[in-house]
Amino acid sequence: MLLTRLIHPEISAILARAGHHSTILIADGNYPAASKKGPSAEVVSMNLMPGVVTCNQALQAVLSAVPIERIVTMQTEKSGPYALQGDPPVWEDYRSTIRNAQLSLQLEPIDKWDFYAAVTTNDHVLTIQTADQQRYANILLTIGVRMS
Repeated sequence: MLLTRLIHPEISAILARAGHHSTILIADGNYPAASKKGPSAEVVSMNLMPGVVTCNQALQAVLSAVPIERIVTMQTEKSGPYALQGDPPVWEDYRSTIRNAQLSLQLEPIDKWDFYAAVTTNDHVLTIQTADQQRYANILLTIGVRMS
């Protein structure tokens, strides 16, 4: 019986093989997971129905299982049909989850196209495709080092 919140066998196996600097994408339901991924990355679909499972729920599970040293988000657009003024509401959920995990990390927003480029590297090992319907809920985690 596992003690972490993460109990998904396939995700656990991928994370067990990953190492320092490997990246994990927790993707919202709109993310093109089949085409925007690293060459060796595995995609695990957790999209049961719209809104179930959310990116924040996946984040909680992953943070319970592996050390994370960096968290990157996709910067919101300032104009056009997908524009938002200010941070997306989901980012506050992430900040709360990060605090609850006792991490002192900050969200690092980067340009949408830079985000896609960061995902499509050799370091990308896993995409968890959720059914989250919130805009700009994609989050890219970099695995750190186990200190104890």
